[in-house]
Amino acid sequence: MTTAVLELFPALLELSAFGLGALGLSLAGAYVERFALATVQHGQPLLGLWAAAMGAVALFFAYSLTVDRVLPALLELTGRASPATE
Repeated sequence: MTTAVLELFPALLELSAFGLGALGLSLAGAYVERFALATVQHGQPLLGLWAAAMGAVALFFAYSLTVDRVLPALLELTGRASPATE
């Protein structure tokens, strides 16, 4: 039983690291988007537009990290084939 758990450890470590990274980027992107909206509402449209672009970049990287790293690691851990190969 210990051997089976040790074999799963690298996959669990990869899943947790990339999952936390994606979560952090998502939260940062949402916060920056909220800041952008508040900035535009207070009369600074150029700063708000720049902040909205930076928030969108953070959200895109979170999505990309989730699709490219988290989902394949999760599918590997559960023993299912990836959707792209079906």
